Amino acid sequence: MHFISQELEDYIEQHSENEPELLAKLNKETYQKILLPRMLSGHFQGRVLSMLSKLIRPVNILEIGTYTGYAALCLCEGMQENGQLHTIDIKEELVDFQRKYFDASPWGNQIFQHLGEAIDIIPTLDVKFDLVFIDADKENYLNYWEMIVPKMNKGGIILSDNVLWSGKILEPVHPNDVSTKVLLEYNLLLKNDPRVETVLLPIRDGLTVSRVL
Repeated sequence: MHFISQELEDYIEQHSENEPELLAKLNKETYQKILLPRMLSGHFQGRVLSMLSKLIRPVNILEIGTYTGYAALCLCEGMQENGQLHTIDIKEELVDFQRKYFDASPWGNQIFQHLGEAIDIIPTLDVKFDLVFIDADKENYLNYWEMIVPKMNKGGIILSDNVLWSGKILEPVHPNDVSTKVLLEYNLLLKNDPRVETVLLPIRDGLTVSRVL
């Protein structure tokens, strides 16, 4: 996932907004206690998510793939006072960990956790969204996209994470590598979908910003 040198990444973090104290604690505890901590958005990408949310000023936010809740809290930083964030994850063992940090934030009563398959949960959400962050199983990115676009307000933003997939999108694809195949198709879809305008940013493992027309 390192497309630039570690030294340059460190410089970028040092010259971006500081990581909030609560998120620094969440970051540290994730690395101490939770499997696959590299899934965490982390300081720099978290500040990018925060800045985008502050520019968008969303009322309703959807996150697909909660993990330990770091990105959710970053997205809440720009949410309007009457806003809500709905976040979906399949890992029951992380629910209490997420809730501890959600309740320690100013947005505890505005964050709604949904446990289960996003494919099943998204259709039950009777909400139009201003901001969506897709960061879950890559095999379902195409399905998530088709479910989400009709639920977006005009001008809403869909963020898609891991779209560069550690550079695998430029390498020969192994026949059994479903995730890379899907991401190649997904990236092409977002480029050509007439319902949105899209820019792919080389941030961390690739972050696509799509604006609904």
